[in-house]
Amino acid sequence: MSGKNCTYLVTFGTYHHTMKLFSILFTTLFLASLTNWGTDMEEAKKQAKDEHKYILLNFSGSDWCGPCIRLHKEIFGSDEFKTFADQRLVLVNADFPRLKKNQLTKEQQAKNDKLADKYNPQGNFPYTVLLNEEGKVVKAWEGYPNETPAAFTAQIKSIVDAGH
Repeated sequence: MSGKNCTYLVTFGTYHHTMKLFSILFTTLFLASLTNWGTDMEEAKKQAKDEHKYILLNFSGSDWCGPCIRLHKEIFGSDEFKTFADQRLVLVNADFPRLKKNQLTKEQQAKNDKLADKYNPQGNFPYTVLLNEEGKVVKAWEGYPNETPAAFTAQIKSIVDAGH
């Protein structure tokens, strides 16, 4: 093999390695934005009842839905939202990844499918639902909210404070 071909192979290998690292970093950052997000609605209902909190259920496609990724990064990842959510909400993420490497366990996929059947039968992404501690829908948002993180958080806070 000539030196030119070896250089190409090394460069391609470095590119492939860099892209793999980028993919891992992106996934890690996305999951880090979901730090306080649970995946089990029954556990969330129990916690909400015990702590007298509302449940915020978000349907997302973490590896294919641009608005979903943006919602978690810009709004759910904001300091305003995190501070409020830590005090007043139980967070549940129903993720529907498409890439084979990100597939959920069969058990988790079945739980998410059941949640979608009940709360998101149209299959909208992102789709966010505010529920009371019994699991009754109080408010729903289809798509990316067209407001600042502070305004979105204030909207949820006003609903929670009113005790709907």
